[in-house]
Amino acid sequence: MTDPSEKFATPRVASGALFVDGDRVLLVRKTYGNRWDIPGGYVDRGESPAAACRRELREELAIDRTPVRLLVQDWAPNEKEGDKLLYVFACGRLGDDEQRIALDGKELDHWEWVAVQQLSEYLIPRLTRRLSRAYEAHKKQTTFYLEHGELVL
Repeated sequence: MTDPSEKFATPRVASGALFVDGDRVLLVRKTYGNRWDIPGGYVDRGESPAAACRRELREELAIDRTPVRLLVQDWAPNEKEGDKLLYVFACGRLGDDEQRIALDGKELDHWEWVAVQQLSEYLIPRLTRRLSRAYEAHKKQTTFYLEHGELVL
């Protein structure tokens, strides 16, 4: 008899922080992969997505910030990595923390504010969709459920 739990999804879970300044969002440039993204990364085993977001901000930007609220949850599996659940959290305004950003130089090598209308010039299409929806959720003070960056509910 086979274990019924073998059919249960075991997705990779990632979490990221959205910082907004007017019509701009903060992007970071990774030294690997698709390069541009928001600060964040994979959730460790036993770690909540919100705790992972906070940890990643400390590791990547050297700032300690607790997420304020969930903006989007995106179900976005891909062939290479299987099922994935991606969370984007609002993390407030950077304020004085902007002056304290310190990149490690190994994982990230640059950051900049990018107008929401220009996201497609920096990001792959599904990430452009996800972050555009996260920005919209931020502006409307709501939360969206997405699939591949597309609004479902």
